[in-house]
Amino acid sequence: MTDGGTDATAAVTAAADAAHEVVFSRYDRTDVDDVDVTVSFEDDELTVEVILEAPGDADRVADDAALAARSAADDLLD
Repeated sequence: MTDGGTDATAAVTAAADAAHEVVFSRYDRTDVDDVDVTVSFEDDELTVEVILEAPGDADRVADDAALAARSAADDLLD
C-alpha cells in the first residue's frame, strides 16, 4: 500500500462512492431511511463502516457495500 496523502484521499473517496453505488443499486433512494458510510485510511490501514436502515436484508447490503468499498480502495492503493 501507499502512504501518499493524495493516493489515500482518492482511495477513501473511491471507497465511499463504491459503497453508495452498491446501496443505491439495490434500493430506491426513497426506500432508504438512513445510510452512513465512514471510510478512513490511517497508518496504512483502511477502515470501512456502512450502516444502513432500509427494508429487507439491509445488513447484507451493508456488508456488500463495505466489501465493494474495500475493493475500490485496494484497486487504487495496490
